[in-house]
Amino acid sequence: MIITRTPYRVSFFGGGSDFPQYYEKYGGAALSCTINKYSYIHCRDLPPYFDHKYRLRYFQTERVNSLNDICHPSIRECLRFCAYTHGVEVLHSGDIPAMTGIGSSSSFTVGLLLALRSLQGVMMTKRQLALDAIHVEQCMIKEHVGSQDQYAAAFGGFNRFDFGPGKGIFVSPVAIKKNAFDYLQNNLFFLFSGVSRFSTDIQADFTLKIQANTAQLDDMVALVDEAQSLLNGGEERHIDNFGRLLHTAWQIKKSFSKKISSELTDAIYAKAMEAGALGGKVCGAGGGGFMMFYAQPEYHDSLKKALSDFLFVPVRMENHGAHIIFYTKDDN
Repeated sequence: MIITRTPYRVSFFGGGSDFPQYYEKYGGAALSCTINKYSYIHCRDLPPYFDHKYRLRYFQTERVNSLNDICHPSIRECLRFCAYTHGVEVLHSGDIPAMTGIGSSSSFTVGLLLALRSLQGVMMTKRQLALDAIHVEQCMIKEHVGSQDQYAAAFGGFNRFDFGPGKGIFVSPVAIKKNAFDYLQNNLFFLFSGVSRFSTDIQADFTLKIQANTAQLDDMVALVDEAQSLLNGGEERHIDNFGRLLHTAWQIKKSFSKKISSELTDAIYAKAMEAGALGGKVCGAGGGGFMMFYAQPEYHDSLKKALSDFLFVPVRMENHGAHIIFYTKDDN
């Protein structure tokens, strides 16, 4: 049996430029961090004396004998990609609900690939794990997803990602002074709007409009450079301007598609800004789920009061990426 733990992520800047339809032509960049909320995959070979070959438990349970009968697309295609011929049991649990904007689908895929490859005795580099997850999601499942979340889940930490064109994908850990890092962490405020949504519905609409949104995506990439420059400054005033830049990025992102925001998220955002936030965004593709705000700690109580109908979620950054937390050899 193997248990993998894979972090979820929060993207600050550059989201959308990580779609191959854009970066393969223009190049893209993103700035994101992984957080201390995780996806757990329990995986073991299933003994042959059961009346089914695949036993899968996530928000529902599947017991089937044929790979093609598996309903969960990521499990089905990961097994296919790994040419996994044994019967297998896969159990998933997560610290946060799926479809809430924190990269849960890619964290699931990365964690499952790590588990399956490890059961096969194959050691995976973080880069290969990310590339394999991108292939499964974009080419096999044919999801409308970018290439940022898989790298974030595999590598972990606070990183800048640079995408193409024709140069591959590069991961650069963000260099930031400890006092600036702590100040940034303490100023981030997360809440759950209570709304779950299928990000692929929003992203499908977004991909249809990439050519029309090229200028806005160019602006989003430029914000990555500006944000990194502010982090490198290392002073509190620089980090506060990083927070204000989130507001700029959110205004640009909302212009991509009417599906990215909603009356509810607009109302939450307005209340947060009135209560002292300098900037913020809906996490992930948009439409609901988690929202992140930048506000100095003295305003956090005001935000909690103004947004008392919603759940405040304490979050910290993490550095580990996908990894195995338990392994024992099965004697089947």
